[in-house]
Amino acid sequence: MVTGGAGFIGSAFVRLLTKGLSPKGAVPVVVDKLTYAGDLKRLEEARGKFKFYKTDICSKKQIERVFFKDKPDIIVHFAAETHVDRSIQDSTPFIETNIKGTQVLLDASRKYNVKKFIFISTDEVYGEISKGKFSEKSAVRPNSPYAASKAAADLLTQAYIRTYKFPAIIIRPCNNYGPWQFPEKLIPVAIASVLKGGKAPVYARGQNVREWLYVDDCARGILQITQKGKIGEIYNLGSGIESKNIDTVRLILKYLGASQNRFEFVKDRPGHDLRYSLNSTKVRREIGWKPKISFKEGLRLTVNWYLKPWGRSLSKSGE
Repeated sequence: MVTGGAGFIGSAFVRLLTKGLSPKGAVPVVVDKLTYAGDLKRLEEARGKFKFYKTDICSKKQIERVFFKDKPDIIVHFAAETHVDRSIQDSTPFIETNIKGTQVLLDASRKYNVKKFIFISTDEVYGEISKGKFSEKSAVRPNSPYAASKAAADLLTQAYIRTYKFPAIIIRPCNNYGPWQFPEKLIPVAIASVLKGGKAPVYARGQNVREWLYVDDCARGILQITQKGKIGEIYNLGSGIESKNIDTVRLILKYLGASQNRFEFVKDRPGHDLRYSLNSTKVRREIGWKPKISFKEGLRLTVNWYLKPWGRSLSKSGE
């Protein structure tokens, strides 16, 4: 069962599952509320290979109905409100979905004796780091309402592991990007803004650093952890590829064939974390995962996907 399976990362995971990677005879059950960021078009290529329920994870009644009917043995929990700016404007839906929704799923999973519960957290639970990298043992110090809500759900899952010997694994991925991402995050916003004739907006002076992971690499990593990960453990899932936001936008402008001046600095986000960086040695050593797509190649694939409706495409070199 995949919650948030019509979302950006969740849909990439479902597409991966339906390429013959599910256990023989198993049909993924996708649960999604289909908010503004959910879109079943992301699952077109997997049509007929999964079951779908339009369901609110905050509804105990709705969730238990799905559990009773389908009796899933593994839960991979992506469903969440994810945009930091929206959480700053109004944190209510983040508290509801990210914390209460997770609690509903945890309780239903206990009631129906789920064998494995995979909670998809985020690198943002750690807060910012000026030098070095966060390990799985680093303190959780979130700085935005979004990050705080994810940290609360992360800690709640840890509490269930300790209190109930609950069979959960926690995964903390770095920033994802790729095709199908809703245009509210840096990369899709920059691409869409330029394609529509405007300038790519960049917070402050663009010095914030993010670690970038192509969404298909992330989905593959989550699947490998689901299969090989140890119950009760936390796994960072990072690419090791860091880029300042201004450099990321300039690379996008290059791939779009746009002037390097087609960006504008805008007022900074309140409490904006300067840098995220994960130590992903554990997942590489214990699970054997590593990313396959370089940042330049991933960005080229992403830009190319956004260009298709305009009848344009990049060359293989990305020029």
